[in-house]
Amino acid sequence: MTDSTETSSASLGEPARASSSLVAVTGATGAVGGIVAAHLSERGVPLRLVVRDATRAPRLDGAEAEVAVATYGDRAASVEALRGVATLFMVSAAEAPDRVDQHRAFVDAAVEAGVRHVVYTSFAGASAESVFTLGRDHFATEQHIRESGLAFTFLRDNFYLDFIPLFADEQGVIRGPAGDGRVAAVARADVAAVAAVVLLDHESHAGATYDLSGSEAFTLTEAAARLTALGGRSFTFVDETVDEAYESRRVFEPEPFQADAWVSTYTSMASGEVAQVTSSVRDLTGRDPLTLEVLFAGGVQH
Repeated sequence: MTDSTETSSASLGEPARASSSLVAVTGATGAVGGIVAAHLSERGVPLRLVVRDATRAPRLDGAEAEVAVATYGDRAASVEALRGVATLFMVSAAEAPDRVDQHRAFVDAAVEAGVRHVVYTSFAGASAESVFTLGRDHFATEQHIRESGLAFTFLRDNFYLDFIPLFADEQGVIRGPAGDGRVAAVARADVAAVAAVVLLDHESHAGATYDLSGSEAFTLTEAAARLTALGGRSFTFVDETVDEAYESRRVFEPEPFQADAWVSTYTSMASGEVAQVTSSVRDLTGRDPLTLEVLFAGGVQH
């Protein structure tokens, strides 16, 4: 729903005048976007939740939120969804061969709609040469945002700590070519807490890039032992060669880009690319990042 001023601007095909405080949150039906929306709602921030399915939009306890339906690849719907928005929290799209194109279309829609500042969830050490293949997608998106003229803040998240147990198969075996490489995985709740801090005072964070990690970097052998000690199920890590990793995943019949992403998750660890521990979570939120033991304090269930 828009006010009369925004409706008038939209009818002329011009960018609506952005509210000084209206924040659009994408990915609100997911973990990170949902937590961000809840944080901001509790602080009374006017929100617009941009979702694929309006029936799945979260109910928030704080300030009432508008709901708009759009997908990243649908530029026309995205422009309408973003009219009147000042600041955009852009959670990266689901993994797909055309994800960069989707991101570019959405960023262009944001520009057309009159958005001023985008806060984007990128990836640790994103570059054109990232070992983790999807890190290259994030870098391409960052570059497009830079070239768009929008103010920006990049949250370069490490792999999610929440997903480490999900690397395992039904027998609790985590397998991949990670060797003794380390990963400074970060909890989704910590990423969301940082995002909320940034969005509440976005002008102070314009042009900043924050590498978000946990408080430590561990090997997958160590992770398996620690998760097992928490109870619920047992875990082990089996190192594979790159060829073995592709072969063991053939049963899932992944598209080539997906197979590359799965395998490079582990080779990025082996390379040291995702081992950097930063203080960003503590610096921005005032508390230490969550650990495996805190996140899975009740044990890891099947």
